[in-house]
Amino acid sequence: MPDAPSDSHGAPSLRRRAYEQVTALLDEGRLRPGEIVSQRRLMEITGATLGAIREAVPRLEADGLLVTVPKKGLMVPSLDVSYVRNAYQVRRMIELSALPDMLTRIDAAEVSDWLDWHRSLVEEIEASGGIASTEQLGRLQARDWDMHSRFVSSMDNVLIDEIYRVTMIKIRMAVQSRLRVTGNNALRVIREHLAILEPLARRDAEATAVALERHIAISLALALGASP
Repeated sequence: MPDAPSDSHGAPSLRRRAYEQVTALLDEGRLRPGEIVSQRRLMEITGATLGAIREAVPRLEADGLLVTVPKKGLMVPSLDVSYVRNAYQVRRMIELSALPDMLTRIDAAEVSDWLDWHRSLVEEIEASGGIASTEQLGRLQARDWDMHSRFVSSMDNVLIDEIYRVTMIKIRMAVQSRLRVTGNNALRVIREHLAILEPLARRDAEATAVALERHIAISLALALGASP
């Protein structure tokens, strides 16, 4: 659950920032399943204070993102194929359940901005030979995560937001390399996004649901080792 508002000393804010910095390391694959790391090492990597890291650890453990190993440190848990399948089932349920709210609560201007952004990126990539640059990949990866989170947040339910957020971190932890946007798959990812956004702009619930479900199904297949 989100931390309480910061007090006059800023302790909850420091704890929250440390938590977010560690989850970013997990998201980016800089901490990998099975890896053991000390609190002091986390302090060095993130730049957070040791006190903030110590206070963030219980929440990271409660979310299942780190596990304390006595006399060794903190371990990033290894998540198996069964977990990935279950996590994707949760993801699918949440995102498809969000569809009615996506259609009514995400305004036309926001969807239009997403469409323009994706179409502009297609033009950029095609102008450079069809292979996305590292900078373009970074932008697309961030947009992918942010856009799906926005779909879910349209439900205006903080409990669902939290379940979805932690589930997605764990999915990325478990199958990081298979789900990364790369120079070879960037245009496919953009096309899948446009297939969702175009009917969403028309408020076509059925076509949006079909495209969203297909996008998640492809992601699951890749997570399980299918060829891109």
